[in-house]
Amino acid sequence: MPPRSYQLLILLLLVELACVAVAARSEGEEHAACAAANRTDAARLRADRLTVILTGYSERRLPLLRAIAGAYAEHPLVLAVVLLWCNPSTPDRLLLRGRGGIGFPPRVAVRRAASASLNSRFLPRPSDVRTAAVAMADDDVLPDAAALSFAFATWQQHQRPAAGPGPLVGFFPRSHHLDLARGRWAYTAAQPGRYSMVLTKLMLLGTDLLRTYSCSPELAAARAVVDRERNCEDILMNFVAAEASGAGPVLVEAGGVRDWGDPRNDAAAGGGRGGVRDVGLSATGGLGHWEKRGRCITEFHRLLGRMPLRYSYGEAVEATAGEQGLCSKGGRLVRCDHE
Repeated sequence: MPPRSYQLLILLLLVELACVAVAARSEGEEHAACAAANRTDAARLRADRLTVILTGYSERRLPLLRAIAGAYAEHPLVLAVVLLWCNPSTPDRLLLRGRGGIGFPPRVAVRRAASASLNSRFLPRPSDVRTAAVAMADDDVLPDAAALSFAFATWQQHQRPAAGPGPLVGFFPRSHHLDLARGRWAYTAAQPGRYSMVLTKLMLLGTDLLRTYSCSPELAAARAVVDRERNCEDILMNFVAAEASGAGPVLVEAGGVRDWGDPRNDAAAGGGRGGVRDVGLSATGGLGHWEKRGRCITEFHRLLGRMPLRYSYGEAVEATAGEQGLCSKGGRLVRCDHE
């Protein structure tokens, strides 16, 4: 049997080769998407409707994802729903029809990503996206109709056509601060009345930001960090949006947002070990997750040579610095931060 050090070297080489393969597929996908985006007339995008892009990976979440996609498709303000499926090993028969023969609703377009790269969720998709606004959503989060309508209205109110893209709009805030003792940026929960990022658990943004994120040569090294870490694509989009708009994100509170992936759910509702929260696409979990995302902020700052993130202070009507997720506790749906 080869010595343990030799086995470890082989394992590291295999991991490195896998990362190179993902990066190569991601670059090819980016090139094709950016070429198509360059031929898109932004003036023809509809400003009165919304496109929802759902990102999925786990086959165990497919029944829930079908229900979520169907709910989005029924919303009167949603023009189209796009499911971006990032698990290349899922058979078509399982993805499209399911074990019970029940597939996705007709208004849901299922697209397979060329790779599992998290950068794929921000690729411009001119053949699917015919609206000026896009809602990015995870496969375990669903706002009620009032929440989505209010978020879209808030996004519309913050658009400034003559001044470039408006800020991100979202429901789940985070923040950052400079850790002077360690000489680097830290990723933190939102502070009372102050935040600087919103998560892609549910985020609204301008379609033009997709092209900036995916097609800007200046961001190539930052996108490579996302591929390497399998994390932080939402942080990078917050960098992109803050620089483009000159403003921090807008946090909204309206209606309710069901969050099956929140660990504060009862175990029977999917929050326990082995539930839906453990099978997502991003590499997450515990304190290491927060450390990793702090390193991403530091690395993005270093690569760009500037810090575009800006703090927001609840300037929008009905905005607060509290999460809006609903969890199942004791058989009832309550705010996830409710004890």
